Amino acid sequence: MTIQEQLLHKINNKTKPVGALGMLEELALKIGTIQNTLSPIINKPHIVVFAGDHGIAATGKVNPYPQAVTAQMVLNFVNGGAAINVFTKQHNIGLTVVDAGVNVDFDPSLPIVHAKINHGTADYSQYNAMSIDEVNAAIEKGRSIVQALFDEGCNTIGFGEMGIGNTSSASLIMHHLLNLPLNECVGRGTGANDEQLQRKLGTLEDVSRLHELNRYDITAHQLLCRIGGFEIAMMCGAYLKAVELNMVVVLDGFISTAALLVAKKMYAQQPTKSPLWGDLEGLLVFAHCSDENGHRKMLEHLNAKPILQLGMRLGEGTGAALAIPILQSAIAFLNEMASFESAGVSGKE
Repeated sequence: MTIQEQLLHKINNKTKPVGALGMLEELALKIGTIQNTLSPIINKPHIVVFAGDHGIAATGKVNPYPQAVTAQMVLNFVNGGAAINVFTKQHNIGLTVVDAGVNVDFDPSLPIVHAKINHGTADYSQYNAMSIDEVNAAIEKGRSIVQALFDEGCNTIGFGEMGIGNTSSASLIMHHLLNLPLNECVGRGTGANDEQLQRKLGTLEDVSRLHELNRYDITAHQLLCRIGGFEIAMMCGAYLKAVELNMVVVLDGFISTAALLVAKKMYAQQPTKSPLWGDLEGLLVFAHCSDENGHRKMLEHLNAKPILQLGMRLGEGTGAALAIPILQSAIAFLNEMASFESAGVSGKE
C-alpha cells in the first residue's frame, strides 16, 4: 500500500464514523503524506515575518498609511505588541522577524534577523523596483533563514510579512500571473477608502502599462525586479527551501499567496524538483481565506481549501499562527485516538 492508503486505513479505523472529524482527517492525511510516516509530528512550529518597504509607498498613491509604519511595526513586533506576538505566544509558536529591506537603519542589537538588501525598493511607478542582483540576494537569504530553522529542529513553518504598500505589489503579481484584470486583484489593503482605492487602482494600471505586465514572457525574477518587494522576494526563497526540505508549510494570506505564485513560477524553472511540488494542494496547508479582494481567486486558482474563514486581512502571519493549533489537533487524533480494535469497540459491518 502507498503511504496515503496506509494513513487512510489508520484514520478510518479510529473509534468514530468514517469522515466524522471532517477536515482534521484531511489534514492528518496531508501531513502524514508530506512526512511519509504513519506517526507524523509537528516539531518546533515557527512563523517568520519578513519586513520591507516599497518606494511607491512614499508617494502616497497606493496607501493611506505613511511608509514609516513599516519600521514602527517592526519595533512593535520586537516589543511583543502585535497580533502575531499574541497568537504565537498563546500557542507556543516560535517567531522570527526579518528586516528584508526596511527604509530605516535599525540598531544592530535589535533581536531581529538583520538581512536588509536595501533601504526599500525603488518607486516602481517610475523605475524597476529592484536589480536582478538584489532579487537573487533576497531569494538566497530567504532560503538560508529557513535552512537555519530546519537545522534547529523546526519542521512546520508559516510566513508573514509587513510592508506598507505591499498589497499593491501582490495585486500586480496576481494580475500578471493569473492574467486577471487589475480591478479583480486590487483591494483596500490597510484600510483605503473609496477615493483612495480608485487612486490606487489607477496608479497600478499605469504601473502595469509601464512594466508591460500583459506580456507572457516575463520570468519570475524579472517580475520581482519590476514590481516586487524585498520581503516578497525573500519569502519566495523561503518557500523554495521549505518545499525542498519537505517541511509542513502553512500559507497565510494575500501577500504570502502572491509570493507563493512567484515561487511556483521560479520552481518550474529549476532542473530538479521535489516529487510533491506538482501537487500544491497535497504539499501546502492553506491557513485561511483573507478578506482582501483577490485572495479567494488566488486560492481557487491553486485548488486550495483554506482551514479558516474569519474575515481577517491583517497579514503578519496571523492566519498561519491560528491554523497551526488545528494541525496539532489533527496530528493528536491520528497518533493518540484509539482504533476500534485497541478499544474493543465494534466497527461498522
